[in-house]
Amino acid sequence: MVDYLVIGLGLAGISFCEVLEQHNKYFKVISDDSQTSSNVAGGLYNPVILKRFTLAWDARAQLDEAIPFYEKLEQKLHTQLDYKLPVLRRFASIEEQNMWFEAADKPQMSHFLSTRIVANKNSAIDAPFGYGEVLHTGRIATKKLLQVYKNYLAEKDLILQETLLFDQLVFGKNQVSYKGVIAKNVVFATGYGQSSNPFFNYLPLNGTKGELLTIKAPQLKEDKVIKSSVFIIPLGNDLYRVGATYKWKDKTNLPTDESKSELLEKLNTFLKCDYEVVDHVAGIRPTVVDRRPLVGRHPEKEDLYVLNGFGSRGVMTAPKLAWDLFNYIENGISLAKEIDIDRFTKKYYLVNS
Repeated sequence: MVDYLVIGLGLAGISFCEVLEQHNKYFKVISDDSQTSSNVAGGLYNPVILKRFTLAWDARAQLDEAIPFYEKLEQKLHTQLDYKLPVLRRFASIEEQNMWFEAADKPQMSHFLSTRIVANKNSAIDAPFGYGEVLHTGRIATKKLLQVYKNYLAEKDLILQETLLFDQLVFGKNQVSYKGVIAKNVVFATGYGQSSNPFFNYLPLNGTKGELLTIKAPQLKEDKVIKSSVFIIPLGNDLYRVGATYKWKDKTNLPTDESKSELLEKLNTFLKCDYEVVDHVAGIRPTVVDRRPLVGRHPEKEDLYVLNGFGSRGVMTAPKLAWDLFNYIENGISLAKEIDIDRFTKKYYLVNS
């Protein structure tokens, strides 16, 4: 018997596994790598919504949990994951500069927004009004994290690399069995794959497709993240990640020429050097109608839980929400109403009536 069967190994699944290990809980993971959003993510942790100069939901608490979480992972896995990078918001006008200063004066924002204008010294970028600098930012190498962590679990015989067959889940008294594995609890952390989950498909996980490019730009020589109409994220070796798009209808993981053209058109409005597109990836972000995560217990099956709906900010939100779910299950600490799936219980009974 295991304490937990964790389904899915993206940022949510990894974060929950780490909490379980810290509390000496025995677990197994089932993952088929079908969901790619964590794998192709830009990986930025940035507490500020740079379109409106406002603080992202619960950003301070999330960062306070996330930064030491990734530090411990780096030590445990013996690999660098967290790359400290300033984020520079390119100003399009004097008016935007003034809006930045107004935002920086607010108590909740002063910790994250620098009050000096950063002059542009890079001839490869058109930024005549300079930049505002966001503080306490960086990039998590999500693709590397997923690969290294999967290998770590495989070495300890803690992962089954296969697609979960829902009809093989057998519910008993205070336990769930699956192909000979008996678990006290099952946690689904499957990203957009939750849409095909018969236990949690009533939850309004609509999914948003994001596409990103990788370009090689030897003349750019930029070591900071630049945010204008798109992000430019330095990866090293003259490579930069460019993104991202937001599409609501297409639910495939296939890159499209339409989104590639959209990203390049926006990039070309301020990037003034030659470059080559060397990669193009896509994934479905697990976004929710009310823009809040999905955390909690199934309305009827008390052994089933969900940890999902992180949208585009999984790097920041996953570590804290994993702790929230663990404390809910093990210690009976209530979940915040805005993340608890109890807010959709009425919909569950409507769908299943």
